[in-house]
Amino acid sequence: MHDTPIEICSSNNPSASVIWLHGLGADGNDFVPVVEMLDLPDYRFILPHAPFLKVTLNGGYEMRAWYDLYGLGVSAAQDETGIRKTQAYIENLIDIEIAKGIPSSKIILAGFSQGGAIVLQTGLRFTKKLAGIIALSTYLPLRPKLTTEKAEENQNTPIFMAHGTLDEVIEFPIAQASYKALKDEGYTIEWHDFPIGHSVSIDEIDEIRTFLLKVII
Repeated sequence: MHDTPIEICSSNNPSASVIWLHGLGADGNDFVPVVEMLDLPDYRFILPHAPFLKVTLNGGYEMRAWYDLYGLGVSAAQDETGIRKTQAYIENLIDIEIAKGIPSSKIILAGFSQGGAIVLQTGLRFTKKLAGIIALSTYLPLRPKLTTEKAEENQNTPIFMAHGTLDEVIEFPIAQASYKALKDEGYTIEWHDFPIGHSVSIDEIDEIRTFLLKVII
């Protein structure tokens, strides 16, 4: 069961929607300050909250999580069932925005860490054209399945990826491997790295703002 997402919009007639997913253990409030810093009044930001799950990697401790985690290494098992369940939830959020009058081509998916993994999982498989995908401090989940599952509609959708070179949670080489895997699948990716840990920097926010303004014409 998901709590009602936070919505931020300072315009009665937004021109675009950004669905932004937080990381493990956080909630939708985590990126409210970032949305405020972006200062994009004609955009509607939807900040959903992950449900509470027992996370195996954290000793079964219950916290907000988009799916269970068994490990963070390249060869770690993945919670495919949980990932796909959340994918369906995000697809529903996209459909809600479309029903509100925002065409899919004006909808951006953004996410940090676990949230970033979900937006890659969802956006690359979604069968209506999206405006863009923003994947921060994250990795590509279910990599072996992408080749046969990816949607032609979003093959050319611009992707923004950013990662801290000092990230101690999702190590930099894991992000680089995901970037290479996406390039090998023919995706157009704008890559940025910053001398930070598992976080988002001011410089990164500036680049995100530039990307958002570029993909929504």
